[in-house]
Parts: sequence; C-alpha cells; structure tokens
Amino acid sequence: MQTKTSSSSITILITGGCGFVGSNLSVLLKQQYPVYNIIAVDNLKRRGSELNIPRLTEAGVQFIHGDIRNKEDLHFDTKIDFIIDAAAEPSVLAGMGSALDYVINTNLDGTVNTLQLAARHKAKFIFLSTSRVYPIAYLDAIAFEPNDTRFVLSDAQPMQGMSARGISETFPLDSARSVYGATKLASEMLAIEFREFFGVDYVINRCGVIAGPYQMGKVDQGVVTLWMARHYWKKEVNYIGYGGTGKQVRDILHIADLFRLIVYQLHHFEVVSGQTLNAGGGLTSSVSLKELTILCQQITGNTVAEIAVPETRKGDVPVYITDNTKITTLTGWKPEKNATHILEDIFTWLQANEQQLAPILNK
Repeated sequence: MQTKTSSSSITILITGGCGFVGSNLSVLLKQQYPVYNIIAVDNLKRRGSELNIPRLTEAGVQFIHGDIRNKEDLHFDTKIDFIIDAAAEPSVLAGMGSALDYVINTNLDGTVNTLQLAARHKAKFIFLSTSRVYPIAYLDAIAFEPNDTRFVLSDAQPMQGMSARGISETFPLDSARSVYGATKLASEMLAIEFREFFGVDYVINRCGVIAGPYQMGKVDQGVVTLWMARHYWKKEVNYIGYGGTGKQVRDILHIADLFRLIVYQLHHFEVVSGQTLNAGGGLTSSVSLKELTILCQQITGNTVAEIAVPETRKGDVPVYITDNTKITTLTGWKPEKNATHILEDIFTWLQANEQQLAPILNK
C-alpha cells in the first residue's frame, strides 16, 4: 500500500470540524502541512462552536456549514483522500430521559452517510470512537482501593481486559453501555462492514477523555475545561456520586497528543489499517476530580467551594484508565503531556480569550 508523504497535496475532510477535536485537528494539520487541502464540516449546533470559524479561516482551512445527517451536505467535487470522523453528540447522558433522535441520527446515521462518502471517493477513514463502547456494568466491577485523593486500580481484576494499567481492547462488550456508546459501537461495526464490502480502509481510535484549549466544557462532556473555568471565575465545583468524595478517576489526553497520533496514522496508514485501538492519556495522565481541584487551585491561585453530591448517577463508573499497550506497541505512539500540562494550556487559553468565553463558560 502506498502512503502519500507530507510533500504530496492531499485532501482531508474533517467532520465535526468546528467542535473541540475537529477544529484543533483542522488547524494543526494545516499549520504543519500547508500544502494539504483541509475541509472542515460542522452543523454549529453546540454553543461556542461558531467561535472557531474565524480560527479555521485564518489558518487556511475551508469551512463548510453542513450536517452529516443530510446526505446532500456530503457531496464534493474535490477528490477526498482521507476522512477524519470527529462529528458526534458527545455526551454519555444523551438519550437518557430525553429524545433519542439527535444522538442516533448524528452518531449512527451520520456515520453511515460519512462511510458512504468514503466509499464513493475511495477515501481512507479515521474514526474517532470512544471508551464508552465498554459496558457500564463491567466497568463498574473494576477492582480498586481508595487512597486519600483517588480510587487506585488493583493488580488483581475480575475479568479479561482489566489490569492495573487500565482497560485494553480485549475488555468484554456483551452488555449495556449507554445509547451514546451503543451508537459509537454500531458505527465501529459498520466501518468493518464497509471495509469488507465497499473497500473502505479504516482505523478506529477508542478515545478516552480528550482535553485542551478551545473546548466548551459542560458537566457531561468537557469536564476538564469546566473544572478550570470554575476555578478561573471562582465558582463552586460538585463531586457527584461515590459518596461525594471526588475520588473517581479518568485519564485525560491532550489534543496535541491526539494530533500526533492522527499524523502518524495519516502517513503510516498501512500499519493501522483495519485496527481498533484504545487511545488515551493512560495511567500517567490520569486524575481524580479531587486531584483536578488541587491542580486548578495551584494554577489559578483560587480556592472554590467543593460541594458533595453523594448519589451516583446512572451510567457513571468509578475508574476509567486507558491501557495504551497495543497502540504503543504497534505505532510507537504514547502521550507526552500530563494533566498539569493540559490544565496550564486551558488556563492560558481562558486568560487570552476571557471576554469571548465568559458568556459560555462563566456559569
């Protein structure tokens, strides 16, 4: 298989191109590879996404206001070489107690439309999936011990795919996960079908929590930015569930580290073609909510009220840490930035754009 080099002019379509992940990937790719034609498509549904349009334009990225739910918005005269599918309704709470239409139409039907586009153009397909494809009941069964600030994974675990390093790709999938997670897993399965029957080469990246500048954080998605924003504007933070201790843990991946992974996959697609890979911050970039508060206090100099909400929400899990062993062994990629780097970068972004961001994040 021939992979085009950075000196070749190729066209990369990025769906969800005004979202946090899509906009960052678009801008960083154009900056590093000016000869590449980068097209960003977004429906601008999420508040704050419109703020990325000038940033994309200034970088030389072509922005198209379109919706992957509409096939008519996915017709291009230009030959598409790669599609990076970063479009999604990203909240794990989507569809719980509310209408299912948007999450299913976007995360599943939209993926079908995008895969069909890839088939028409013979484009390679990089799919950004999620750790939320792993079932809640099994994640909830993870063995851990509490210390002063976090839940710590035990060496002995009750089932395959679990270890003190975190969750690997062999973790079982045969139970419920959330409507959001189900739509992403169904999309993964469809990518496999499109490879077999329509010749669409793909790689699936099951990402954990991705964080960094330009994320419009909310409680259910983008919590790292939300936490920093709460400290920046001196608002309280809530420890929801698990007794209100704030000891639940997630690993967090800097958007710049995800970018490095995508660059590798674009230029070494033959290595990752047909693979499903966990891609997260890993153990060294994991943090509890309590530890997140401590770091935000250190960076901002602000101390905020910490509110305990003991009741655990349906669908939450005590610990999720990505085991990156497979992807590191296959590609050599591993994260370089830890939680402190991520929070410092978010803080710098808030300082530089305080007036624009206050109406969205100062709540």
